[in-house]
Amino acid sequence: MTELVSIILAAGEGTRMRSRLPKVLHQVGGLPIVAHVARAARAGGSQEVAVVTGPGHEAVRETLAAIDPGIRFFEQVERKGTGHAASIARDLWSTAQGYIAVVYGDHPLLRAENFTVVTDRLDAGMDAAILGFQPADPTGYGRFITDGERLLAIREHKDASEEERKIGLCNACILAFRAEVFRELIGKLGNNNAQGEYYATDLVELANAAGYKVGYGIAPEADVMGVNDRAQLARAEMLFQQRRRAEMMRAGVTLIDPATVYFSHDTQIAEDVLIEPSVWFGPNVTVASGAVIHAFSHIEGASIGPGVSVGPFARLRPGATLEEKAKIGNFVEIKKARVGKGTKISHLSYVGDATVGAEVNIGAGVITVNYDGFNKHDTIIGDGAFIGSNASLVAPVSVGAGALVASGSVITEDVEADALALGRSRQTNKPGRARDVFARAAAAKKAKSEGK
Repeated sequence: MTELVSIILAAGEGTRMRSRLPKVLHQVGGLPIVAHVARAARAGGSQEVAVVTGPGHEAVRETLAAIDPGIRFFEQVERKGTGHAASIARDLWSTAQGYIAVVYGDHPLLRAENFTVVTDRLDAGMDAAILGFQPADPTGYGRFITDGERLLAIREHKDASEEERKIGLCNACILAFRAEVFRELIGKLGNNNAQGEYYATDLVELANAAGYKVGYGIAPEADVMGVNDRAQLARAEMLFQQRRRAEMMRAGVTLIDPATVYFSHDTQIAEDVLIEPSVWFGPNVTVASGAVIHAFSHIEGASIGPGVSVGPFARLRPGATLEEKAKIGNFVEIKKARVGKGTKISHLSYVGDATVGAEVNIGAGVITVNYDGFNKHDTIIGDGAFIGSNASLVAPVSVGAGALVASGSVITEDVEADALALGRSRQTNKPGRARDVFARAAAAKKAKSEGK
């Protein structure tokens, strides 16, 4: 396989986003835009990936390095156009063998096949190959000037004639070259254009003038949409979700109302999972076969085992691990907790920083009191324990296997296996006292209303 080096251009400020966050760090499907591009480049065969960033873009470099430690970074101090940005990665392309691809970093829906459609043209004997598409509205895009299968030039919209602006075939976001051709031409770029910038797209005319063969490939419009503002970001998210929903259903997942279910870039769901309407999956979620996710549940950073039932109106936060046939019911929140096989937490409970054994029953309104204002503490509940409704387990604390915690108890000490724990005061009734209490309250309210 021919070596492919991809240079991703991500130095722009993205002022139309009206955000302190660099444009390429805005997320689609829970992943930064530029990370989608890098991932597509890797999937498309790129052994080396470089990202050209702008001054003050440390956050871009740090974010990408955490996602893909193999990425190399270069900084474009002066923004002089896409051609100048590509030239900044000299340390990479000066010794590269095989192919070099220059890729725009604000196209979150790119796929591996968008890279292979142009590298296939290079494999077929072309010296350069550019990715194009046919948008419904070509306004603003660079136009392809073609002669049959040959691409003669790319004319930027601002520099195009009225006749050229009628062309429907437009520049997308990948320009690929044989490495030796790229090295020969990159230093010859000029800036004689309306913007006074060095355009990477001008490499096409330079290649033709030097006698090289330049071809092109075509991508679906949805794959190559760029993001420049919040409206386009929202559209990219919509298209991403449509793609993920289709992938999930093809893989054997049942979505009762697909348009209301939202996936992350890395959501993994096995076949025969049923997902009801209005469910949101954040990053790092896996769902095993046979699970049911009921409506209006919010899930992130969670592992859901086979046959588990979640929701409706459940929240699973990072670190939630639900073992086989566990049940997490309505208005239950689980955080950094392992819930054992067959355990039921059916309603209105919070379980955090906990290890819960198998076949445990946790009643309505139970809370693991895990935070003391400074530190988090763990709760351990053994197999087969029964925690009565409205009990509070004040961590650090453990409840042994088979133990019973009476409803309404506040448990501050460990409970041994098979013990009954009661942590509440004895009930006392005061005959007639309610009338006195209500009378005092009514008098206070009346005095307040009369301004006394």
